[in-house]
Amino acid sequence: MVHVAATLWSFREQSRQNQASRIAQFCAKHGIMTRFSVLPRLRDKMQRLKDDMAFRRALRCRKGHGLTNATPRDVTVIALVRNGAFYLAPFLAHHRALGAAHFIFCDTGSTDDTLNRLMEEPDVTILEARLPIRFESAFRAHAAQTYCRGHWCLYADMDERFTFEGAAQIGLPGLTAYLERQGHTALMAQMLEMFPTGPLSDYAHAPYDTAIAAFDHCDITDVDWVEYEDPQLPMAWFVRRNTVADPGLRFAFGGIRGKVFGEGCCLTKHPLVFVDGLTEPGIHPHCAGHVRCADFSALLQHYKFTNDPFGRDAATVAASGIGHGEDEKRLSRADDALSLFSETAQRYSGLEPLYEAGFLVRSPLYSDFLATQT
Repeated sequence: MVHVAATLWSFREQSRQNQASRIAQFCAKHGIMTRFSVLPRLRDKMQRLKDDMAFRRALRCRKGHGLTNATPRDVTVIALVRNGAFYLAPFLAHHRALGAAHFIFCDTGSTDDTLNRLMEEPDVTILEARLPIRFESAFRAHAAQTYCRGHWCLYADMDERFTFEGAAQIGLPGLTAYLERQGHTALMAQMLEMFPTGPLSDYAHAPYDTAIAAFDHCDITDVDWVEYEDPQLPMAWFVRRNTVADPGLRFAFGGIRGKVFGEGCCLTKHPLVFVDGLTEPGIHPHCAGHVRCADFSALLQHYKFTNDPFGRDAATVAASGIGHGEDEKRLSRADDALSLFSETAQRYSGLEPLYEAGFLVRSPLYSDFLATQT
């Protein structure tokens, strides 16, 4: 009798499990959430709410109110910074020359002269929040949504220099005029790692403008490409509602850092975004959401290996502040003789060779637009 009861109980449990499995499959197929799938989402939502409260408690505006009397074609540069005094003067000079109307610096805890120097700049707003790296996207997004509504924001790291076809001819205002005319709300860019012909250690302590002049080579032979709409793209969730005007616009990974250090770093960004209440700027370090990407790509020259890069990596590892573990990969190869230069390197000579190699995407329509500008 006990055996019969146990058997009946087993059959009943199997039936319950099979029924639960069928229900789960049905719900998954039709997008219906069950109480089991709701719990992780609730936990994630609660964590986001806690993070949002922590961010707002930590946030301080140290200077400025953003760009006043902005027009829809104006561009505000947004830069996350911590101890960025080394880069500051060339960074400001470059983007001012492009026609940037204002700068917002999001400081995460500078201990050098960064804040004092920024206080003296007339076209700068300073936000401060001393929080871990996981708040990076929230900080950038807040700066855009709060201070750039109704015009464009340009995300640029302190060791990056944004450029594009016709930059010297039309500047950022001319670029945004074209984007506005075509109905685009974002412009993609590829990061190009710059390096010298000799050992990196030769320039570890060189001033930034000196290093920029010496870092005149690049290498685009080891780039892996992923289609923009590929569901396996690591950033697929963030770009799922975006559109691209040219199917040749793809995500790039690796490059010289992948070749030398084994890094799987993403080289693609969405740095220029129009902020209108619908777009989602800064939701990821490399992505914007709900945007219409333009029909060509711009360039971000990246000078990561200036300013004692391996010393900075060692400090990051020691402080346990690694964002993605790439610091340790670079440190494993670091020595005084290390050079990124090889037989596949090429001297940077403008955008044309990058178009020809397929690293950047060109737009005939944009080129025609440039031909009409005087």
